[in-house]
Amino acid sequence: MKRALVTGGSGDIGSAICRNLATGGMEVIVHAASRPERAEAVAEEIRSQGGRASAIVFDVTNPEATSESIRLLLEDGAIQVVVSNAGIHDDAPLAGMQPEQWHRVIDVSLNGFYHVVQPLLLPMMQTRWGRVIALSSVAGVMGNRGQANYAAAKSGLHGAVRSLSIELASRGISANVVAPGIIEGDMTEGTFDQAQVRQMVPAKRAGTPAEVASLVGFLASEEASYISGQVIGINGGMA
Repeated sequence: MKRALVTGGSGDIGSAICRNLATGGMEVIVHAASRPERAEAVAEEIRSQGGRASAIVFDVTNPEATSESIRLLLEDGAIQVVVSNAGIHDDAPLAGMQPEQWHRVIDVSLNGFYHVVQPLLLPMMQTRWGRVIALSSVAGVMGNRGQANYAAAKSGLHGAVRSLSIELASRGISANVVAPGIIEGDMTEGTFDQAQVRQMVPAKRAGTPAEVASLVGFLASEEASYISGQVIGINGGMA
């Protein structure tokens, strides 16, 4: 049974990804930055439906804590699927953005990706099969007013993953980016009303976490083995 680690796995999109991967037959490690009860609730839901799952809590911006958590996970064998989904946004026009707003958003999405993924790679390479999937955003593709920090962090992932895909292709490992648009959930609730969504999205609706999870699940599957180095939008036609 392949093992999958999903960072930010206790949120709306992350938990949907965890459930999808578990349904596909993987053992899922549900990560949260804090509030272990949320990660454990997702893991328990998966176990109650016959899947295998556990929860883990660490701050992806803390290299020492992340390294130790990954070391403990690897004691049980290689993790062959990693979904880097942890991310935050702290919006402001760049002219008024405080240094901590810039650094914190970059730290979680971009440095967090490095801290989690890098120590998993050599064990993954030894199995000659793996999937690295990073969650980005339509903002990382198109830019967005008030989100220079978020867009910079997410577009930085695009370059990192494309480079990684070249490094790992001969080892049977793919690396891709999924870039959602407006998706239902806590991060967008109250940000857009229905009229705004209809105006912004050609499909005239927000996407669902389950739709994002289905794309991630496909990229993590055997059937997607020849897809690598791609930034794949799931945004109802926004870009």
